[in-house]
Amino acid sequence: MRVARSTPALFAAAMIAVLAIYVRLVLFPFESNDYTAFFARWYDFIKANGGLPALRFQFADYNVPYLYLITLLTYLPVPVLAGVKAISVLFDLLLAFFTYKLVALKYPAGWKPFLAAATVILLPTVVTNSAMWGQCDSIYASLGLGGLYYALRSRPYLACVFFGLSLAFKLQVIFILPAVLVLLLLKKLPWAALPVIPGVVLALDIPALLVGADPGQLLSVYTSQIGEYTQLTLNAPNAYQFLSVQVGSDLIRSAGVWFTGALVFVVVLLSVIRRVPLTATRVVHLAALFAILVPFFLPAMHERYFYLADALTVILAFYVPRLWVVPLLVQFASFLSYVPFLFGARGAGTAAVDLKYLAVAMLVALVLVVREFVLDSQVQLNRGQHEQEERPAAHLPEHVRLEEPEGSVNGRA
Repeated sequence: MRVARSTPALFAAAMIAVLAIYVRLVLFPFESNDYTAFFARWYDFIKANGGLPALRFQFADYNVPYLYLITLLTYLPVPVLAGVKAISVLFDLLLAFFTYKLVALKYPAGWKPFLAAATVILLPTVVTNSAMWGQCDSIYASLGLGGLYYALRSRPYLACVFFGLSLAFKLQVIFILPAVLVLLLLKKLPWAALPVIPGVVLALDIPALLVGADPGQLLSVYTSQIGEYTQLTLNAPNAYQFLSVQVGSDLIRSAGVWFTGALVFVVVLLSVIRRVPLTATRVVHLAALFAILVPFFLPAMHERYFYLADALTVILAFYVPRLWVVPLLVQFASFLSYVPFLFGARGAGTAAVDLKYLAVAMLVALVLVVREFVLDSQVQLNRGQHEQEERPAAHLPEHVRLEEPEGSVNGRA
């Protein structure tokens, strides 16, 4: 893929980066509840216990790769608040970079990749998540987009390295892994590359193991997180905003998990058995669909768990311009769900907009994405049947064979 390196393009990229950083620096002094209750305390504990050797203790519910970054801060002469936020802001830039690369697969020339990257890095959720809240969702999301990009470039092992890095930081990357499963089942990614993902996760545990961390605790960090919250929803604009139950919540939680799994299975199954060509557009479409669908129906979701959907729906809108309203709906629902937690007392603040309305907006976005995916699948199938009728493959001479669709995951995109 050829990337324009003209002076105007480089100047535009520099101006976008400067603007994005300036906006974030304005928000740096804000101390969120999560920062004071978790990140600052983790920093203090690590510093008080000798830096890296402190990781032999169990004092945080995050996986150790993020704690390595916090540990690095304890060795640097930087204020802890600025340091914690700077880590996430650096990955905001990486998120914008892979947004650019993904959109450039469809538009190798022109300004659309720059516009997509600028849009993502200036999204209200992306800005506030790192620079105001001090959260680190940009880390797993940027690495997840990197995995998606390299999968589309037919570099499966590098793709799985990025997926493994993403999974090592946050479990939420599993929201888009069903799209990876479709690539595997349709043989666009080799199964031999799949063990790289857990291999990277395990390899990143090694430094903590060397300083005496408990292997069982390291391996169970995500299972512990899964059972940490019993609420049906934690400010997430999803289906559970419409349920208000006093009893039977455990049963509903279990049913929600199984229902979500069934929906994912159906989408994966239909994508595989219908044999619709897996162009870059369809892979991005699938990833965006799962990024909305899974946290919308899965119980015990936080408001931040639509972060991947925030970015992927922007990318999808550049691939399928008639879906331009989808990222607006997702951003409206996602960002306004942040408000109670950012400005309330441990999530008990008043929502700027009733969370039920935000859930409706997210549902509309999901319906639009699913509808477009189904319609496009039917168009592609009809086109393929027509071409087979017009030109039977068995009689086609080699020089008139059909070319791969634009953006196909065959390495030529």
